[in-house]
Amino acid sequence: MPRRKTSLKSNRVNKRKHARNVKVKLQLKKAIKKFQELLVKKNSVEAKTFITKVFSQLDKAAKKNIIRSGTANRRKSRLMRRLNKSA
Repeated sequence: MPRRKTSLKSNRVNKRKHARNVKVKLQLKKAIKKFQELLVKKNSVEAKTFITKVFSQLDKAAKKNIIRSGTANRRKSRLMRRLNKSA
């Protein structure tokens, strides 16, 4: 257990940030899974409109340093490749 006030405060801040990061990552995973389900169902029209939402979430997560920008770019590239392959 930390003794200094600054250490106690940093623990509180870290807990809040961790909770936010987990929430954003879960939303991101759900969005990607939904996009992949649309591709499996051969619903390319809805998938094309939904991919913009997924890209937006990836970019926001990268902007907030929840995931690295390279990771976001790689995932966007792979999702777009799957969309083009299915269409």
